[in-house]
Amino acid sequence: MPQFQWRRSSLYLAPLPLFNKLSTMEASSSLPIWLLLCLCLSCHSWWVAGDDPYRFFTWSVTYGDIYPLGVKQQGILIDGQFPGPQIEAVTNDNLIVNVFNNLTEPFLISWNGIQQRKNSWEDGVYGTNCPILPGQNYTYVMQVKDQIGSYFYFPTLDFHKAAGGFGGIRVLSRPLIPVPYPPPAGDFTLLTGDWFKTNHTDLKAIVDSGNDLPFPDGLLINGQGANGYAFTVDQGKTYRFRISNVGLVTSVNIRFQGHTMKLVEIEGSHTVQNTYSSLDIHLGQSCSVLVTADQPAQDYFIVVSTRFTDPILTTTAVLHYSNSVEVPATPLPGGPTVEVDWSLNQARSFRLNLTASGPRPNPQGSYHYGQVNVTRTIRLANSAPIINGKQRYAVNSVSFIPADTPLKIADFYNISGVFTLGSMPDNPTYAGGYLQTSVMAANFRDYVEIIFENGEDLVQSWHIDGNSFFVVGMDGGQWTSASRDSYNLHDTVSRCTVQVYPRSWTAIYMPLDNVGMWNVRSENWVRQYLGQQFYLRVYSPANSWRDEYPIPKNALLCGLASGRRTRPL
Repeated sequence: MPQFQWRRSSLYLAPLPLFNKLSTMEASSSLPIWLLLCLCLSCHSWWVAGDDPYRFFTWSVTYGDIYPLGVKQQGILIDGQFPGPQIEAVTNDNLIVNVFNNLTEPFLISWNGIQQRKNSWEDGVYGTNCPILPGQNYTYVMQVKDQIGSYFYFPTLDFHKAAGGFGGIRVLSRPLIPVPYPPPAGDFTLLTGDWFKTNHTDLKAIVDSGNDLPFPDGLLINGQGANGYAFTVDQGKTYRFRISNVGLVTSVNIRFQGHTMKLVEIEGSHTVQNTYSSLDIHLGQSCSVLVTADQPAQDYFIVVSTRFTDPILTTTAVLHYSNSVEVPATPLPGGPTVEVDWSLNQARSFRLNLTASGPRPNPQGSYHYGQVNVTRTIRLANSAPIINGKQRYAVNSVSFIPADTPLKIADFYNISGVFTLGSMPDNPTYAGGYLQTSVMAANFRDYVEIIFENGEDLVQSWHIDGNSFFVVGMDGGQWTSASRDSYNLHDTVSRCTVQVYPRSWTAIYMPLDNVGMWNVRSENWVRQYLGQQFYLRVYSPANSWRDEYPIPKNALLCGLASGRRTRPL
């Protein structure tokens, strides 16, 4: 009889079709997936041992009372937890996440930074997936293919993110791939961001009425207010902190009282290990730092404060030395507040570690991104038009409105009237804003230059699903072709979320090596919700599994796709 091995909730198997079948069977069966698996193994002789493990997660999404700022609120919990449970994986692991929606409203989860290679079907945004209706479940089947790094998941519909439903994702290097620093004594996730005491449904109603959100009520660290969370360390040891800004509207700055941070990773890229006393983390961004507990034995504050706001919000957690008998001492360490140049110069100091191995054993610097011929230049300008008497937000004058049918599904079934390719222009029009289900057409294996242009007086943050890109330049003023002279074409970091400073521009190079329908969005959640997003359709005419996986057998169908079939078992 063939043997299989369980290891930390992971099963070492090869054939992905088996798990597509299991997901479909489980959705229509009362049997759990592990029992279905055993039944399948008893009647199939074609499975083989493989190198890429499967990690299974079954999540129940519910409402629950939370008190992050001392006031009772209705939170969105995953398995009763706020924030949700941590996902730990290793490069190339397959993640099977069965999500049961026990809310009274539709629900979706996306995986910020997970590239979903050839598989935008599992991206978890409304342009690719039908929502999980109340009382239903959906099993995400995805692989962290050729990835390492620090990421997070979050709910994508309405203002669910303002109620929780988010959690950390760690993707570790495979055992034989060298990491460019000694193994830390511990690995902590630190999820931070702004928070509102107002219920998420009320926040949605405020925005729907054409009004802006009120100023945030505070900041959280791992779901807790000031001094509500502690990280315990041993004196003399070094620890990794994976930091993500999961907030709605504000950039933050983080610092460790009496300690410095050594930056080692940004969204899957090993960095040159510069040392910082404080770091700006913009909306949707993630990074890893090493902190050495090299101070006298006592407790210290970890301080997070807002950037570019008036007033400045501040919160704290505790760095607790295990042999400490003293509480943290005041005053809190100061940090930057509204200084844009300070943040710009820090961002320019981030560099790729060219000699370190990434998810594969070859050095990160072996891909010479600056020597690849650019096949297309795209300029994207954000704006804030009033449309039909209400505040909207736009990209190249187009304010996105969702269709009744997810765009990826409509594309697969050739359903007309849902969207029009080319409805997102390549360049700013500087005209009045208008509503459109905007989709930009792009070709597989193109190599594009994208310039994000921000003519407004706030910091913008942009994320592109399904891709990582090289941040080749950023500066103040208007971008021109002469701005290319300042590009870093040698050792900039590759990441998936990038900031654009007020009245400034940021330029990226991006290989379109992942076929699918990919969300390009502002990470400012109000702006995203009110139209500052679009979809990038990366197309291959080959129609081959080599380039893109077929529609999952268990795909949820809605809108004009209701009643259609996915694939036969």
